[in-house]
Amino acid sequence: MRRRTLLSSGLASGLAFGLPGLPALAQPAAPAPRRVHALSLLGEPALPANFTHFPWVNPDAPKGGEITLYALGSFDSFNAFILRGTPAVGVGNLYDTLLKESADEASAEYGHLAGMVELPADRRGVTFELREGARWHDGKPITADDVVWTFNTLRQHGRPFYRAYWADVSEVVAETPRRVTFRFSTDENRELALILGQLAVLPKHWWEGRDFSRPALDVPLGSGPYKVERFEAGRSIAYRRVADYWGRDLPTMKGTNNFDLMRYEYYRDATVSLEAFKAGNIDFRTENVARDWATAYDFPAVRRGWVKRDEVRHELPTGLQGFIMNERRPLFGDRRVREALGLVFDFEWMNTNLFYGSYARTSSYFSNSDFASRGLPEGREKEILERFKDKLPPEVLTREFKVPVTDGSGNNRDGARRALELLREAGWTVKDRRLTNAQGQRFEFEILLNGPTFERVALPYIQSLQRLGIEARVRTVDPPQYQVRMDGFDYDMTVDVFGQSSSPGNEQRDYWTSAKAEENGSRNTIGIKDPVVDAIVEMIVAAPDLPELTAACRALDRVLLWGFHAIPQWHSRTFRLAWWDKFGRPDRAPKRAIGLDSWWVDAGKERALAEARRAG
Repeated sequence: MRRRTLLSSGLASGLAFGLPGLPALAQPAAPAPRRVHALSLLGEPALPANFTHFPWVNPDAPKGGEITLYALGSFDSFNAFILRGTPAVGVGNLYDTLLKESADEASAEYGHLAGMVELPADRRGVTFELREGARWHDGKPITADDVVWTFNTLRQHGRPFYRAYWADVSEVVAETPRRVTFRFSTDENRELALILGQLAVLPKHWWEGRDFSRPALDVPLGSGPYKVERFEAGRSIAYRRVADYWGRDLPTMKGTNNFDLMRYEYYRDATVSLEAFKAGNIDFRTENVARDWATAYDFPAVRRGWVKRDEVRHELPTGLQGFIMNERRPLFGDRRVREALGLVFDFEWMNTNLFYGSYARTSSYFSNSDFASRGLPEGREKEILERFKDKLPPEVLTREFKVPVTDGSGNNRDGARRALELLREAGWTVKDRRLTNAQGQRFEFEILLNGPTFERVALPYIQSLQRLGIEARVRTVDPPQYQVRMDGFDYDMTVDVFGQSSSPGNEQRDYWTSAKAEENGSRNTIGIKDPVVDAIVEMIVAAPDLPELTAACRALDRVLLWGFHAIPQWHSRTFRLAWWDKFGRPDRAPKRAIGLDSWWVDAGKERALAEARRAG
């Protein structure tokens, strides 16, 4: 796109008046801003401006009925935007966003609260025009002032993520009651307009006189399709569909949010929630434990056809899940130590004996996407890496990264032997069956978990570590305590997930950069401080097109992998779903989500199920 020229500056504007005795210089017209109904980073949006509904929904889906879902842990707040407190699940249903993401497309958002988006030719801003008739649940209109207040409040008091995500926004201005403009400090942040489209707008008038930085259970005012009907702190919460919801007929909402009541019941852990589902106290469940999916669903309701199951393929990038080491701890500061800890993680044995062969090993921070590194670096990716050649391990440019592979027997001698060699190089030796350094310090650490489900993964890994003389132990805490410790970086090792999108960008700053390593609550949970990583992340944010973005992401992936900052685990390319047979659902699911918001209660099925259960 064209950049600003000198003629748009104050100096050039002065020349338009002309010099004495000379005709006035013509002032070229500034390029008109582009007005669009949707934004996409990967070409044109798939749906036209006059689309009536998303293609995967049933636009005639009936409204009504109830659904009961589950959550783990507890909650003590309705403010999901701040670091303090544990917010209630489902609170996002209270608010509208400026744009709504399409679950069928990569990096595409359509006008929602904002009916029109205006993009200047110089790419240094974005303007959103709010829909006429958009209102809060108390009947007051949603205004540009609400957008400005929300943005400034979240940047000042919200989670650190917002400051990283919006770092290139220099100003936000309410130009009219329904027109708000964000101005950018750069023209190189290609996804910033889409990021701002994800902003959940909050009511300025409701928050006046309240402390936004404090967790609270005051029922908040919203504008979205649901409102809080009742709750029991830490135990349950119910959301009632707003019958006169202002946006119910928008093309982004048609056929969705069909349940009259959504209730969430909280349980201590996943095992208890599964038993509640089997008893009929929960209506719908996603199953993330391969063992349970293979063995725990042979109960009477399944055999009688009352409970249905399905595996739905998806096209989501799967990012990376793995054991991460807190590199703020000196114990994990040496790259050789981190590599050694990964060599004794026996995925093949676990996949056979714990997961029923249902997972694929993750070998990239951008797994299941074209941004994952592969083979040896070449082309533009190689050019990027060679720029930092003196600051990188030589393997980055000369060897393909591969995760260790075992024979699955559980006897990983080769991995243990190589791990001990690396540990000796790093100054650790085995004395009296304990790994110690020259100062006599023992190699011991804690693996922090937020529930018992992962204990069966951590315990075999601990046994492998013990063969090296390493003393590791598991510490399982409840989700609220786990979140507090994560926000304060109070852990040695834990399990974390770095989710990725179809267009990586600003979130990479929060994941990996040095500036975020010491900022409590950031997503740089590993504590990476690497100027090479910092520089490549900025290349990702500023990438002008898809080829440059792909090259930068692959370069970052390769640098992170060879830094051995995490022990990659596994991923699945399907959603595992189970539900009591009272629902209707569209003919297909969206490509990039479960799409539960497009399901509905089928009155006939609900009656038949109730009669069958009474008879049974």
